[in-house]
Amino acid sequence: MTRRKTSIILKTDNYIIASCTINHNTVHKNGEQVFANKDVPVADFFLSLYKELKIEYPRFYKMDNLSKLGWLASEILLKDSFSANNYQPEQTGLLFCNANASIDTDIKYQATIDDIPSPSVFVYTLPNIMIGEICIRNHFKGESAFFVFEKFDAEFVEQYVNNLLNNDILKACICGWVELVGNEYKAALYLVEKNGAGNPKLFNSKNMYALFEGENIK
Repeated sequence: MTRRKTSIILKTDNYIIASCTINHNTVHKNGEQVFANKDVPVADFFLSLYKELKIEYPRFYKMDNLSKLGWLASEILLKDSFSANNYQPEQTGLLFCNANASIDTDIKYQATIDDIPSPSVFVYTLPNIMIGEICIRNHFKGESAFFVFEKFDAEFVEQYVNNLLNNDILKACICGWVELVGNEYKAALYLVEKNGAGNPKLFNSKNMYALFEGENIK
C-alpha cells in the first residue's frame, strides 16, 4: 500500500502595495487624487491622462477604450510601486473583472459589419485583450484571468488571489475591476504582493471595497 503525499498550504497575509482608481475623469493613487480633467469626453480624458504620464507607447492609440482604461490604471498603479527586477516574468499575474465584458467594443464592431468588418476593432471584442496589452507592456507572463460579475466581488478576488500567492503560483498580482460602457466607466486596481515591507494595507475584501468606494483607509 502506497501512501499519497499531501501538502498543506498555510494561509499567510498578503498586502496591497498600491491602489489606483479612475472614475468621473479623476485619478486617485493610494487614495490621493493625482490627476483630473473634468468636462471632457471619455476619449479626450484618456488621451490627456496618457500625455500627462509622458509615455511614448504607440500601441496605446490602437487600443479600444476599455483597454486604454485598464492600461492607464496599471501604469499609474505600478509607477514607483513595483520593481520588475524583484520577480521573474512568470511570477507576476493579473486577475480582472467587470460587469459587461467588452460590450462597448462589441457594439462598435457590430456597426462595422454592415459595411466592411474592421479587424482592428474585432481584436478587442474580448475583455482579456486588455490583460494582454498590460502584459505586453510589462513583460508579465504569469497566470491571468478575466471574470464577469454583476458587481465588484471583492470576496472572490481575495480568495482567488490569495490562492495564487499562498501556493507560490505567483509572487505578485494586479487585480481589480475595469468597466466601461459608453461614457460610464470605472477602474479600481490593486497591486498585491507577499512582501509587506513598509506600510502596506492588508489585502482583504474590506480594504478593497474601501478603496473601491474612494475611502482613504488607514
